[in-house]
Amino acid sequence: MTHASSSDGAQGLAPKTSIWNRLRRAYRHRALAIGTLICTVLVVLVAAAPLLTSADPNLQRAMMTFQPPGPDAIMGTDAFGRDMFARVLYGGRVTMLASLTVVLLGAFFGTTLGLIAGYVGGATGFVIMRFVDLLLAFPGILLALAITAILGPGLNNGIIAISMILVPVYARLVEGATAEVRALPFVQASVTLGAGPVRIMATHILPNVLSSVIVMTTSWLGVAALWITALGFIGLGVQPPQPEWGAILNDGQAYLTLAWWITVFPGLFLSLFVIGVNLIGDGLRDELDPTISR
Repeated sequence: MTHASSSDGAQGLAPKTSIWNRLRRAYRHRALAIGTLICTVLVVLVAAAPLLTSADPNLQRAMMTFQPPGPDAIMGTDAFGRDMFARVLYGGRVTMLASLTVVLLGAFFGTTLGLIAGYVGGATGFVIMRFVDLLLAFPGILLALAITAILGPGLNNGIIAISMILVPVYARLVEGATAEVRALPFVQASVTLGAGPVRIMATHILPNVLSSVIVMTTSWLGVAALWITALGFIGLGVQPPQPEWGAILNDGQAYLTLAWWITVFPGLFLSLFVIGVNLIGDGLRDELDPTISR
């Protein structure tokens, strides 16, 4: 009886120990650890913006224009006397959340299309993949500009436009992986036992392609941030006076020689965010891809 209970206990602890060991091994990967640290610091800063500064990011103070970084304004002020520290932190919220929304939307719709095309195949798969090829034929940023021009400027329209760029990228990846997994014996066994297509795709195929989707999501998060910033920079994203890193960079480009801090600080935060998520993507690829030798 004691032997049985101890065996059960050992079996119950095994999965936890395995998961802990995998996490510990993963974070020995230097790129993954550094990227996670950078992104964690940035997320904490922008999330704690109300605690770190009491300044209103949109408050204009005519007597405090172009103040250099100092005790009264850690990152200086802009042409309207607005506190740059507050604008960079609150602008980071917009950029990061918009980027995350973009990759989640692209991943959801792209993965769905890829699963259907890869598993169902036939005429349905052919039509879906030709639509995907049509979207891939357009350069990404031009497609985003065209969609934004049709829908009109604004953050929500910018998110929709950039998500449309990512849908075919995910669909192409997942379709190829699904076609491979579909031919494996355990999928054929499920078909023989009477499992429906939706159940097979959700319980058997999706878990086997999910690691590739996760790696791509982290890799494209930085690209999405750059595109959100680019739309804000040219005036098709966030509209004034709402702060966003791209819009702030646009505000400061005319004052580079007079007030360098307006451009440097949001550019530094954006660069660190992109570098951080790219490092995480590289680390996850090395840990999750079984074809890579460790």
